[in-house]
Amino acid sequence: MRLKLEQVPRSRRRVIREMMQLYLYDFTYYLSIDLDEKGRFPEYPGLNQYWSQPGKKFPFLIYVDSYIAGFALVDRLKDPLEADYYMTEFFVLKKYRRTGVGKWAAHQLFSRYTGTWKVTQVQTNRPAQLFWRQIIGEYTKEHYREVIHPQYGNPSQYFDTQQVE
Repeated sequence: MRLKLEQVPRSRRRVIREMMQLYLYDFTYYLSIDLDEKGRFPEYPGLNQYWSQPGKKFPFLIYVDSYIAGFALVDRLKDPLEADYYMTEFFVLKKYRRTGVGKWAAHQLFSRYTGTWKVTQVQTNRPAQLFWRQIIGEYTKEHYREVIHPQYGNPSQYFDTQQVE
């Protein structure tokens, strides 16, 4: 299995836009998201900003061999007291889950963007919480902190890649 992480150029942004439909479908289990009259999920808010704000927003495709296996959206945060980087969205197709693809891609992104990170999961998405705690715990040798949002109950993990040995 040959893995690759590729930053998506503007000319290929439609790939992520289409994959977002699969991502939102998965999220219907955790959030109330409905199809429109054309049978599509709503557009992901602000998706075009990933190609209009270079240096602030970073869209990636994850490949297994020559096949698209997922995507990641990373934001550079404005408030360095919060974190430097935020894993805004992260998606791996079901056929590639539990194969190490997600772990590999997350670790690649953490290594590429050194600094402090924040990764958040929806309160009801227990599989994502388990995934991120394991991935971040392994990457940081358990040197991260978790904060639960007081209003929404969403857990967020915070860590610094510069402190990883």
